[in-house]
Amino acid sequence: MLTPGAANSMLNAMTIDVEDYFHVTAFASDVDRAKWSSLESRVENNTLRLLDLFARHQVRATFFVLGWVAERHPALVKRLHESGHEVACHGLTHELVYKQSRETFRKETAYAKALLEDLSGAPVRGYRAATYSIVRESMWALDVLEELGFEYDSSIFPVRHDLYGIPDSPRAPYRVASGKLLEVPLTTVAIAGQRLPCGGGGYFRLLPYALFRWALRRVNRLDRLSAIFYAHPWEIDPGQPRIHGSSLKSRFRHYTNLDATEGRLGRLLKDFRWGRMDEIFGFASRAQAQA
Repeated sequence: MLTPGAANSMLNAMTIDVEDYFHVTAFASDVDRAKWSSLESRVENNTLRLLDLFARHQVRATFFVLGWVAERHPALVKRLHESGHEVACHGLTHELVYKQSRETFRKETAYAKALLEDLSGAPVRGYRAATYSIVRESMWALDVLEELGFEYDSSIFPVRHDLYGIPDSPRAPYRVASGKLLEVPLTTVAIAGQRLPCGGGGYFRLLPYALFRWALRRVNRLDRLSAIFYAHPWEIDPGQPRIHGSSLKSRFRHYTNLDATEGRLGRLLKDFRWGRMDEIFGFASRAQAQA
């Protein structure tokens, strides 16, 4: 399933943030959270389409599932696990961590973790915050994740952005101060002293595919780092309902090139080798050795 040049390349992490189109932070001020349940949900069908795509390319991925989604689509969580993918936690309500109190964050995250473990029948080792919202002001969240038994976090984006990011944070995975939790930052490419994001999402949809592929190859070959790629189920759904009243910037970020994303993902799956986060960083093998 791989192109000739990809056969001996580094294994990269394919990750999906399982949330619906109306959960995104870009529309938070335009969509009343209390009305989420009344909106058309498309996350299950879109996620199943991704499962089919991964199956065709024999790729196993990590799915960071929002607790809100798991409550309403429990069979989807079971399907992810039964299909050989890793089920990880994306929080409960898609609220930004730096807008929550420590106690609310702990309560919601503990509940979401337990729910996902109950539905999948497997330990949930990984966490990713909504919109990468573990920033300098919310680094306390890493302590909470440790206390709740998470083994790795993938919430810190080492770039400058209006909603998230710690620009001078390490680009490579590292242990936090206690040594217990592994932080796996989203992928950036270093060029002329600058860090450019190339981890997926809007960057994947907006940049020319050839440029994105070049950046990931540079990360693999020059930095000798596994890339951490992310996407959302709504990104392969150009027919999703439009959110009215949102800003031009929000509409640009959310809707641009939705019709091209699935095809680009297919190319990406051919051009690189992909796997689960827990396997790439050794958590699955350590658990088997301890069993």
